[in-house]
Order: sequence, then structure tokens, then C-alpha cells
Amino acid sequence: MLNTAFKPRSEVSTATPLFWPRAATLDNFRVAIGQTSFLTNLRNSVIVVGGTLLLAIAVGFLAAAALTRFRFRGRRAIMVGILAVQMLPATALLIPMFQVFERLGLLGTYIGLILAYVGLVLPFSVWVIRGFFLTIPAEIEEAARIDGASTWTILTRILFPLVAPGVIATSIFSFITAWNDYLIAYTFMQSEQNYTLPVWLASFKTPLTGTDFGGQMAASVLFSLPVVVFFLAIQRKLVTGMSAGAVKG
Repeated sequence: MLNTAFKPRSEVSTATPLFWPRAATLDNFRVAIGQTSFLTNLRNSVIVVGGTLLLAIAVGFLAAAALTRFRFRGRRAIMVGILAVQMLPATALLIPMFQVFERLGLLGTYIGLILAYVGLVLPFSVWVIRGFFLTIPAEIEEAARIDGASTWTILTRILFPLVAPGVIATSIFSFITAWNDYLIAYTFMQSEQNYTLPVWLASFKTPLTGTDFGGQMAASVLFSLPVVVFFLAIQRKLVTGMSAGAVKG
């Protein structure tokens, strides 16, 4: 991908493949960034991913807390249901979600796409964060209650910092899922102005000229950079969170 991104068009389709570009160029990146829809689709991706992260973390944390720290009828059935939903492939849910969102008037909106992504990542988020809650001794909450702390104070100031590694692990999963998705974004948004970056990548292929491999590879590099940077910045917490959260999950 990197090699092709820096190759001129004449070297991309040579009969004898060239591993290193003989005349490296930045023209492919200029073509990618110069597209009128790039900044618009980038903005759409940032909004959708940001909304997905915030909503998935908030709902996942509260749901995991309810399923581990409170006792109520049907708790085990809910956990089994969450696990069953996680087993379903996203493509199997595409048509039902499309029909529901169409009736609700959410197609072509940010909130509709955000809710679709939250539905995909929430089972995993609840399951992982739940594993962290199970490792926290109940005595910590009891001591806080004796000191007069309310339930909301215990959740936000005591429990949340303790399960932060699990929240980070699920946030990375949510980020990658929402950032990389093509099928749901292309199906739900229904307008070029509302598309996200994965759909933007398909614009380098046309029926008349075929695929502009140099431009598409340069666009792929630009598309991959946020994920790579985000992952490298917190990769240690990801490994710690995934392993620790799976101990009692």
C-alpha cells in the first residue's frame, strides 16, 4: 500500500512489478486530498465515530454495572441475550435494522448510523467491562456507602477509575468498528454528502477509467493513519484491558 501510494501512474501498472518506486511522487496524495468530498466525508467519520464512542462507553459502563452490582430478576437471561447478539454477524442484521430505521426516519442521519454502530459494539463492551466489575471487591462499595457516598458517586468516582482499562479496551474496539465500516454507512446514509471515509475510498474506481490504484492506495494510507496512531498510543492498555477483563468474564 505504501509503495503504490508513492508510485507514479506509469509504474503502478508495469508488466514487471517494481517493489520500490523509481520516481517517488506525492501526486497520489494530492489527488486524494484534492477531492471535494474528502473533508466532508472526514467530518462525517469523526462525528459518527465520536458519537459511537461516547454512547457505547456510557451505556456499556452503566449496563455492566447494573448486571454485576445489582440483583434483579432476569439478570442471567439478559447476559445470555447479550452473548447471543454478539454471535450474530452484522450482515444478518443489516436488512432488519434498515427497515426499523426507515420507519423511524433515521436513514441518512448521524444519529441513525451512530445507533447502528452502538448496537454492534455494545454486547462486546458490556461483556468486557463486566469482567472488570467482577474483580472489584464489594467491600470497596460498602466502605464508600458507610462514608455517605451515593450510588452515582460510587459509580463515577470509585468504580469507573477501577474499570478504566476495560473501558479503554472497548473504546478501541468501538473506534475501529465504526471507523472501518463500509456496508452499513453506504446502505444507511444514502447520500454522497453523508458518506463516511470507507465509502469515500470507493470513489477511486469508476466504470470508465477503472481503478486509480495510486490514488486509492494514497487514500488508504490517509484512512489508516488515525487507527494506527490511536492504537500505538494506547496499545499497552489494550493488551492489559483485554487480558484482565477476560479473567472472570
